[in-house]
Amino acid sequence: MNNIPTVSDTRRAFYGAHTRPINSIYRRVIEELMVEMHLLNVNSDFQYNPIYSLGVVTAFDRFMQGYLPESDRDSIFQALIRAQNQDPQQYQADAKALCEIAQESTSQELQQWASQAAQTAEGNPVQNNFQAIATNSRFKYSRLLAIGLYTLLEQADTEILQDKDNREQAIETMASGLNLSKDKLLKDLELYRSNLDKVAQARKMMQELTEAERKKREQREAARATEGVDENSEKTQSPSES
Repeated sequence: MNNIPTVSDTRRAFYGAHTRPINSIYRRVIEELMVEMHLLNVNSDFQYNPIYSLGVVTAFDRFMQGYLPESDRDSIFQALIRAQNQDPQQYQADAKALCEIAQESTSQELQQWASQAAQTAEGNPVQNNFQAIATNSRFKYSRLLAIGLYTLLEQADTEILQDKDNREQAIETMASGLNLSKDKLLKDLELYRSNLDKVAQARKMMQELTEAERKKREQREAARATEGVDENSEKTQSPSES
């Protein structure tokens, strides 16, 4: 019998794979995402679904936007997925494949595919994954799956998400067809949008503080340079004055 890994095991695996410090403003995001994925992966009802992977990839990309050093982002993502004993390349490949289909589709088509998911024969990967959700009575819903569904709509038609009524109608249509709770979907996606705004505000504040510190540093360096010039000038003048 295999031992189920604990949150501590997953966290230890992550920090063993990514050994560099994580910028404080992003550390909480990574920790929460790591724990959320862990709790899903140890749940007996959870089954990997590419729409879920799209949610993971999207959440990571959006919340880690602007991370410095930028070269660490891939290392953090790799460690995050490998800490769950899963393949980061599969996550990225599955997410990319679904996005490409959504970009070539309309939001109406996505909603239709979701509405007919339980009756649809084999189709493209998006339709197939919709069907896998709709026909599984024990399907384990997650916030990350909701983000994946939202991303599909976003890739198909960004404008539909800008209007609250249209956005909620599209989400409710998909929830109904996929046998998911529309209330959970709407609540999780509003929280997701709110958190994106908060992270963007925090990132902007950090950039402003960094810029202010840079200017102060330049002013101090300029002041020291001026003092140095004045001191040298006094030294060269003192012999003749005496």
